[in-house]
Amino acid sequence: MNRPKANIVLVGPMGSGKTSVGRRLGSELNREFFDSDIEIISRTGVSIDHIFDVEGEEGFRNRETSMLQELCQLSGVVIATGGGIVIRQENREILKNDGFVVYLSSSIEQLVMRTSNSKTRPLLERSNDREQTIRDLVNSRHEYYQEVANAVIDTTGKKLINVISEIKNIAL
Repeated sequence: MNRPKANIVLVGPMGSGKTSVGRRLGSELNREFFDSDIEIISRTGVSIDHIFDVEGEEGFRNRETSMLQELCQLSGVVIATGGGIVIRQENREILKNDGFVVYLSSSIEQLVMRTSNSKTRPLLERSNDREQTIRDLVNSRHEYYQEVANAVIDTTGKKLINVISEIKNIAL
C-alpha cells in the first residue's frame, strides 16, 4: 500500500526565506507549493494589511488558522506559513501532526535587511523601530518554532540552493 507523501511545512519569522525556499523546493521536488498568506490574499481579494485594518489581528489569525487546516489536509505539498502562525496552540498542534516541519531561523540583522523594503508586513508597518519589532517577535515566537519543528536550519548568509539542499537531505 502506498503511503501519501508527508507535507513539508516551513515556519519561521518574516524574512527568513519561507516563500523563496518553499517555491524553489516545491519546484525541485515536483510538488505543489502553497504560501498560506498568498492563499488568504487570493481568497479574500484584499491585502493582509487590509485584513488587519478591517478585522484586526484576531480576524487575520482566524483566517490563518482556517487556511492552515485546509492546506494541511493536502498530501505531498510544500507549505510556507506566515511568521505568526505558531502563536496559537491550535496551529501548533496542526503543524506537529501534519508533516515534516522545518524552522528557518535567521539572524536579526539578516531579517531586518530582508524586510527593509517590504510594505506588506502589517506588524512592521505599524512600528517606529523595525529592528526592535523583529527582535521582539523572534524572541516571543522562537520557543514555538522550536516546539513544532522536526528540523531547524539557520539561513543566515546561505544561498537559496544550499538551504534547499539541507532540507532535501533531512526531510526526504
